[in-house]
Amino acid sequence: MARLVLKFGGTSVADIDRIERAADKVAKEYNAGHELAVVVSAMSGVTNQLVAYCSSVSTMYDAREYDTVVSSGEQITAGLMAIALQKRGIPARSWMGWQIPIICDDIHGKSRIIEIPTEEIETRFKGDEVLVLAGFQGITSKNRIATLGRGGSDTSAVALAAALKAERCDIYTDVNGIYTTDPRIVPDARRIKQISYEEMLELASLGAKVLQNRSVEMAMKNNVSLQVLSSFEDSIGSELPGTLVTKEENIMEKPVVSGIAFSQNEAKISIIDIPDSPGIAAKIFEPISKANIIIDMIVQDISEDGKVTSITFVVPQDDAAKAGKVLGDLDILKDADIRIKDDVAKISVVGIGMRTHAGVAEKMFKTLAEKNINIDVIAASEIKISVLISQEYTELAVRALHKAYHLEEPEA
Repeated sequence: MARLVLKFGGTSVADIDRIERAADKVAKEYNAGHELAVVVSAMSGVTNQLVAYCSSVSTMYDAREYDTVVSSGEQITAGLMAIALQKRGIPARSWMGWQIPIICDDIHGKSRIIEIPTEEIETRFKGDEVLVLAGFQGITSKNRIATLGRGGSDTSAVALAAALKAERCDIYTDVNGIYTTDPRIVPDARRIKQISYEEMLELASLGAKVLQNRSVEMAMKNNVSLQVLSSFEDSIGSELPGTLVTKEENIMEKPVVSGIAFSQNEAKISIIDIPDSPGIAAKIFEPISKANIIIDMIVQDISEDGKVTSITFVVPQDDAAKAGKVLGDLDILKDADIRIKDDVAKISVVGIGMRTHAGVAEKMFKTLAEKNINIDVIAASEIKISVLISQEYTELAVRALHKAYHLEEPEA
């Protein structure tokens, strides 16, 4: 008998038929003798509709009330899933985030989990009950409902698995695992059998949409094994049909490159010819940080005479206007030329094997040059290389790089 957390995303519970199908999978795991906690998202499209309701009333809505509205989608799914399980003779009960409770900080819309007390859950497990939790939500110290950001049900599931010391957290979605890149762009993209936390964290943060990056970060920190698998195939999680996200030392054959990620939701901000003085970067980036804007791929160029400098960095496209306003309000930049370009894409090559193999960057740059794709910005770490290019070349770049690294070939 194992203790498992099963998470079903929006497409897996999009309608009653799919909820029934998901309940069948839960029933199979339960009948195999496992202790189960089930985390559900809102039905596909529901959260978008709830967000639209808020915006239609006021574009300057109170974030606390926004959380009250958008968290209701998961409540509906949790109740329906519990009813479906009860129909199958399984003792199941739905729980909201505030009932467990999942204790969060006070940053509404992007709240972070602080603690999950497990006493009540342990009591329910002793009675063979299946816990069905509404994902994406928790409760603050001020007794308000808070949501964890889009994709937050993944975070709910991983946090619950960590708190319960579960053997594994199975993420059911509309794909049967993690692929070397998006199969919609590269039809011969290959499913990866195993991938390290570090690689998955890079892929998730760089644009791969299968797992939310915060959930991967939490899994790595708490050593929670994750499996990504399809809710539309007949297999269940215990048969290990998907992609296992695990510790690097558990992966015997470490590929040089595991995948190609891309993101078109980026904006490049350039501040041209500002005085080059000690602390200038700190004075620019401190207010950006205070505005909760995430910065990536920073490049600084200093003029030949050393008197002026130019700084270029990347922010999420949705935060570009806010970042522009923050910079425009700074006295030190009142005479600066601030340029924002939002028709850019970030392309990234990721692989733990880069630590021990040379030539990965060279191949990337050469491949893009052969396709006449210009690189605006470059950033690198131990296991990834990212470049910023014009958005119009995204698909061409991804296809070319996927082929250059032979990612269509079967795993060794």
